[in-house]
Amino acid sequence: MPKVDNEVIINAPVEKIFNYISQPSNLLQIWPSLVEIKNQKLLPNGGYNYQWTYKMSGIHLTGTGECIDLIPNVVLASKNTGAVESTVRFSFLYKGIQTKVTLSIEYQIPSTLLGRIAEIIILKMNDKEAELILDNLRIIFEKS
Repeated sequence: MPKVDNEVIINAPVEKIFNYISQPSNLLQIWPSLVEIKNQKLLPNGGYNYQWTYKMSGIHLTGTGECIDLIPNVVLASKNTGAVESTVRFSFLYKGIQTKVTLSIEYQIPSTLLGRIAEIIILKMNDKEAELILDNLRIIFEKS
């Protein structure tokens, strides 16, 4: 299963960043290929279940995400099922006035896409997208 790992240092408190990331609808502001989040439902663990639409290589893919691991200000992980099977994990480490955010994504490339684009191109696109997600997050918290 392919995996993407990226991290960023953000000049903001971990609580603010964690609270922002923990709301699935906020992901639309930082995740370039995420098209829609709907039907958010609060789970007993404090996370959410939701439906998503994601655009990969020009194809709209849909599925459901559900929080599977939540430790406030430490980790937030969701399991996605549907057109794309993945696990998305944000980890947080607070250092003084900075927060290190690590994004890890394990996923399966839908076989319908492999006929159109070689796997290596999709892997590179997803790696670049993870960098953009974290950069967009940093920009949101460091704009003043």
